[in-house]
Amino acid sequence: MLTRCCFLLVLLVCRGASCDDWPQFGGPGAKGISPEKGIPVSWSGKKNVAWKFRLPGSGWSSPVVVDGKVFLSAAVVKAKSSKENPSLVALSVDCKSGKLLWQTELFAKARSSRRHQKNSHASPTPLVDDGKLYVHFGTNGTACLDLAGKILWKNEELVYSPVHGGGSSPVRAGEVIVFSCDGASNPFVVGLDRNNGKIRWKTSRPKSSGKLFAFATALSLELDGKQQIILPGANWIASYDPANGNEIWRAWHGGYSVVPRPLYGHGLVYFSSSFDRAKLFAIRPDGKGEVTKTHIAWESAKSAPHSPSPVLVGEELYCVSDRGIASCIEARTGKLHWRERVGGGYSSSVLAADGKIYFQNEKGDAVVIKAGKKFKVLSQNKLGERTLASYAISSGAIYIRGTYHLFKIQAPAD
Repeated sequence: MLTRCCFLLVLLVCRGASCDDWPQFGGPGAKGISPEKGIPVSWSGKKNVAWKFRLPGSGWSSPVVVDGKVFLSAAVVKAKSSKENPSLVALSVDCKSGKLLWQTELFAKARSSRRHQKNSHASPTPLVDDGKLYVHFGTNGTACLDLAGKILWKNEELVYSPVHGGGSSPVRAGEVIVFSCDGASNPFVVGLDRNNGKIRWKTSRPKSSGKLFAFATALSLELDGKQQIILPGANWIASYDPANGNEIWRAWHGGYSVVPRPLYGHGLVYFSSSFDRAKLFAIRPDGKGEVTKTHIAWESAKSAPHSPSPVLVGEELYCVSDRGIASCIEARTGKLHWRERVGGGYSSSVLAADGKIYFQNEKGDAVVIKAGKKFKVLSQNKLGERTLASYAISSGAIYIRGTYHLFKIQAPAD
């Protein structure tokens, strides 16, 4: 059951913005939780589909929704481009009609073609903040637009050697937009001035060896009146000061190709080490310097996710492994409440809404369960289209990006 405390946290984030908005990867507060009621529990490729919009090109960035508009990025093959070097665009779709409002080309020709089969040229999820849209394409560049599609600035300076493509979604922390550039060598984290796109700071990752690439999205956290950016990379998770990029603390986890976004609750940050053998960790974020031996509260290798971000609902942490094993874990201690197979391969993040937990697999099949210490399936739904993107929720509807379409799932009005 979604606790009152959990809803209060989300509602506090909504102050100054509409609680119908889903402005970033993970939604309001980046928690993967919607405060709305009456979210659809059952659907198919036809049932409870308000509309579906044929997407231009390809991409696995998740939709974001603000002020009745959906925003996405995509890679589009045009006459002067190719499948390996497509045009990179941002676009907006009207929530009511499902019609395209605008499409703006940001980078005419992608310079990077090295991608994993589950990645794309347009995988990082856009961010809407303070009336601006920030769109990131890994080493291919970052751009800022107004919500009518006019380009305000672009940055193409951050050239590095990606492995499997880009993945880290942009996050605002103070006056900077933060993401990781964890490529094959010399990985780093960067803060761009949110007003003009210039590099404010660029911080190298802790010294390491082996496979150095990762794809995680940062967690922006205020603790004891001070803000920090927490961002896992290969072998280490580290915290940075968003004002200058200085490292605050770091801890060894030993993984690489890290994808899931960290979460915060109960005084702990929860994260996964991803590949090769994923482990879930809980760490206290109040340290200085290296804190591996002093601040890790617990760790568990039982069906930890390599790719899907978990969700924290009250006292329980819900996650799903890439191979389709869902788990409910006591967040403070790491104790396992239940572990059940939900079927399929998983990349999409777990989502919580209205006392329910949503799992979306790569084939487009969703399993909805009741939140709680006992496993209870409420519905199983087949969209009929492959998806690796995560959900957005707004005004009682679920927005799902498939291979070819953007779906609006909404229960009919009474």
